[in-house]
Amino acid sequence: MVILLIIVGIILLLGVILVGVFNRFVKNKNTVKDGWSNIDVALKRRYDLIPNLVETVKGYASHEKETLEAVIQARNSAMAVPSGDINKQIQAESQLQKTLRSVFALSEAYPDLKANTNFLQLQDKLNEIEENLERARRYYNGTVRENNTYGESFPGVLFAGMFSYQHFDYFEAEPESRENVKVSFT
Repeated sequence: MVILLIIVGIILLLGVILVGVFNRFVKNKNTVKDGWSNIDVALKRRYDLIPNLVETVKGYASHEKETLEAVIQARNSAMAVPSGDINKQIQAESQLQKTLRSVFALSEAYPDLKANTNFLQLQDKLNEIEENLERARRYYNGTVRENNTYGESFPGVLFAGMFSYQHFDYFEAEPESRENVKVSFT
């Protein structure tokens, strides 16, 4: 009888541990998805703003057609990624951000564009969105770190396959943004 009680106690203890591990996987995954939804909202605002920005630039820099088309193509590619595929969305967003930088570089070459009120307002809105994205990315990366650490460490690693653990990618800066800035006064 005592042995039976010990066996039942061990089974109950293992059951409680399994429930705790499962609930932690669910909590971590939902927290990551919540963090991603904050990014997704800001990205949608940015997607809506980009066509207005491109149209404003077109009037001043009509011969910069390739740059503007690259921005629109990157925007469309980012919007085409299925909403559930966070890792592909991160890659598409990195490409879009790179092309947006080229539009703002154009403003340096066109003083009239740089002084255009509409362009300045769009640039301010985009800067505000980028600041919101930065905060959302920081939060998202924190949730990804917690999720991935738990899924890859003990006891989570023992049950990762059984509970459909999902590894998420970090939202990282592109390699170009890590290069030293070249300053020239000539």
